[in-house]
Amino acid sequence: MKIVSLLLLTPQYAVLILTMRYARTRPGAMFLPSTAVLLAEVVKTVTCVIIVLIQERSLKNGIVHLYQELICRPWDFAKVSVPSLMFVIQNNLVFLAVSNLDAATFQVTYQLKILTTAVFSVVMLGKRLSRPQWVSLFFLFIGVSIIQVQSTSPSKSSVATSPNAQSPVKGLAAVIICCCLSGFANVFFEKLLKGGNQSVWLRNIQLGASGTILGALTVWIHDGSKIQTQGFLYGYDYVVWTVVALQSLGGLLVAAVIKYADNILKGFSTAGSILLSCFASVYMFDFHMTKQFVLGTTLVILAVYLYSSFPVTKPDVEIQITPPPRKPEQEP
Repeated sequence: MKIVSLLLLTPQYAVLILTMRYARTRPGAMFLPSTAVLLAEVVKTVTCVIIVLIQERSLKNGIVHLYQELICRPWDFAKVSVPSLMFVIQNNLVFLAVSNLDAATFQVTYQLKILTTAVFSVVMLGKRLSRPQWVSLFFLFIGVSIIQVQSTSPSKSSVATSPNAQSPVKGLAAVIICCCLSGFANVFFEKLLKGGNQSVWLRNIQLGASGTILGALTVWIHDGSKIQTQGFLYGYDYVVWTVVALQSLGGLLVAAVIKYADNILKGFSTAGSILLSCFASVYMFDFHMTKQFVLGTTLVILAVYLYSSFPVTKPDVEIQITPPPRKPEQEP
């Protein structure tokens, strides 16, 4: 399962970002990102419900179990809605960032979520970081900074929904906000998982159900008028449906990796997806890798490896054997 998880997770995220980039920069009718985010939440929720029903081995028992764990615990549902709102906003901003940044640049810059997650883990969970992990965060910041300092001349391709050229500044701002939201939401969700006895699938159902509600509100508020004139599925084809499937099933794949694999394999998977995105961008989007980009990417991959491979280890417990008290010597 470790090997399968690694082989699936490595190309999954790289293919997702490349497909997103292609869907947002190709000519023709452009779909609404808010609808894609909503559909991804629906697919994820339905998939988790099916998994829980299979685990219960009975439709009746599964429905009763879902009712008891979801409907009868409204406070848990309310708490899960906090990270769910963050994920909905983050997923919408990812489309904005990919529309304004090359896939390779986005993939590398988005690793700043390691830094934000580490900060929130220290503050909210009281976690400790090892010295190599602190060094890795420094390498991560330097590597991303080198990539962003390079020439920000607009790409030859522009987003089909905008008459203006792509804006790297807008894309960078979207990535930074995404990383902050991702760090907070992941740590908050981890705290919920460790603080209760519900399974990962039940928590994902809560997360997906609240995300569906919040995503529907986002569609109605932000794109309601466009949907009335164009339709909900305007601009959809097999490419957009591929993005929806990859985005929804990616979270479930990460959950499986956390269960069966370890941090080291996850770090190698992230590094592999970065390399795949970089090489594929050269051939798919006429992306040119400069020396600065190669240096920055190398530092980021090194940071991912250090952060994943050297977590804080608990000190060995020293067992101290106290000798029995000596008996007082008897006087002759």
